[in-house]
Amino acid sequence: MEDLENWVFVFATGFVAYHGLTFRDGNGEKEWVHLLFGAIALLFCVRVFFSDILGLVQF
Repeated sequence: MEDLENWVFVFATGFVAYHGLTFRDGNGEKEWVHLLFGAIALLFCVRVFFSDILGLVQF
C-alpha cells in the first residue's frame, strides 16, 4: 500500500510541477509564484522518486 501512495504522490507533485513551471498568464509572462511552487513540487517529486521508490538515496 505504501508503494501505491508513493506513486500517487509522485504523479500528483509531478503534475503540479509541470503546471507551475510551464504556466503563462494572458500576456505570455511567467508568474514567479507559479515558478516557485512548481520548483518546490519538482523537488519533492524527485526526492520521493529517488529515495522512497528507487531506494537510491537514504535520508
